[in-house]
Amino acid sequence: MAKLRTRAEIRFILNGENMVLTMVAPDETLLDWLRLKRSLRGTKEGCAEGDCGACTVLVGRLSAGRLVYESVNACIRFLGSLDGTHVVTVEHLRGDGEKLHPVQQAMVDFHGSQCGFCTPGFVMSLYALWMRSPEPSDASIEKALQGNLCRCTGYEAIARAARAISSYGKAAKDPLAAERKAVAAKLTAMKDGSRIEIGSGKQRLVVPADADDLARVLDKEPGATVVAGSTDVGLWVTKHMRDIAPAVFIGNLDGLSTISEDNGIISIGAGVTYSEAFSTLAKRIPALGPLFDRIGGDQVRNMGTIGGNIANGSPIGDTPPPLIALGAQLTLRRGKKRRTIPLEDFFIAYGKQDRQPGEFVETVHVPVPAKGTKFAVYKITKRRDEDITAALGAFLLTLAGNGTVADVRIAYGGMAATPKRASAVEKTLLGKPWTEATVEAAMAEYTNDFTPLTDMRASAEYRALAAKNLLLRFFAETCGTKAPIQVSRHEAA
Repeated sequence: MAKLRTRAEIRFILNGENMVLTMVAPDETLLDWLRLKRSLRGTKEGCAEGDCGACTVLVGRLSAGRLVYESVNACIRFLGSLDGTHVVTVEHLRGDGEKLHPVQQAMVDFHGSQCGFCTPGFVMSLYALWMRSPEPSDASIEKALQGNLCRCTGYEAIARAARAISSYGKAAKDPLAAERKAVAAKLTAMKDGSRIEIGSGKQRLVVPADADDLARVLDKEPGATVVAGSTDVGLWVTKHMRDIAPAVFIGNLDGLSTISEDNGIISIGAGVTYSEAFSTLAKRIPALGPLFDRIGGDQVRNMGTIGGNIANGSPIGDTPPPLIALGAQLTLRRGKKRRTIPLEDFFIAYGKQDRQPGEFVETVHVPVPAKGTKFAVYKITKRRDEDITAALGAFLLTLAGNGTVADVRIAYGGMAATPKRASAVEKTLLGKPWTEATVEAAMAEYTNDFTPLTDMRASAEYRALAAKNLLLRFFAETCGTKAPIQVSRHEAA
């Protein structure tokens, strides 16, 4: 094996300037660095948790050989994760001569800004949309703005501006498009196959050269914090003030960023983002498309990874319940050794997973449901576009020719300390006719599967009732009938 090269610096492009940084703290955010050290204050700090979008910037990265620009939340994006990327802030937008950029001019002319605090973030989200879709549909506009919060202007004026951007200029002639080949060449040169190590002792950050190198790093540093998209770990720093050092950044890492299908099994690398997985999963397992569209906004989906959502073991993680219902398997790696387990066995207790020191999630394997199998996912939140889940139910059903339940898998998030199957409910349904009476009988078994908690997201009573009603909804939709939905008087008000 060739000797591994290392370097003590991260390299990226900031707007039009090549950056080489040798002093980077493991928990230093892109937002703080831009505002405090570069005086680029067009990028705002609002929520500091990736919800409001005031901190939106674009990050260009090489993916499958091409340069892709994505909107991200600078407030929870760590500086150490930016090696080999092109960071674009609102200050880099420019029009012809003294003119505003087309996105900015459209926002002005269609009265898309009042107080102006959120405006740079909206501009950057619309810029990303315009570059990939110069004539966007209303649905595309709404999706692109899911991660941006406006309190005063209202979204209709901003949506009108989004529809009009191409009347002010052509996306193909934008500097970001015209310079793409040159930028891609620079980023390719930066990606030199080296491991990056900055700092000493515990206060270190590491960017492994690839997945094999990650295994070596974690073998020596089993207690290090592994950071993929930082949509969760970022809040550990900004909200909980946790120490994450030493930190190991694995975003866009070779060996963890591929998605493939073989014999009806979709294999997703732990570093694959929600946005990257969307097209494959939405096409092959359609029920996952609407779910992924409700995982944060574009900024979160462009950063967050399925592997990270699993590895962190949150009881309200959005992807584990549907993947458990689908019968997904998980490959864990430690050094050169790998083991594959059912995903449902990975979650042991709150904050505890079946992962040994130095072991990391490498791949999740998702079976495509067989033809004729019924599969659905339902997510319950206080607002439709809210990322914080009160309860999430996933249902997989196979009926025999005589209408009885041949196979059923039901999994929930938000109902217990871990994502969990409703085993007692499944047992009651199995082999029985798929009728309302059978479903009603099965609903009584929820108390044997779950003892939900009351917290800021929902009461225990509401969660229990929602879980039952989701099963009724699944029955109604699979049968084409209307099932009676019970209402909690406590929560209905």
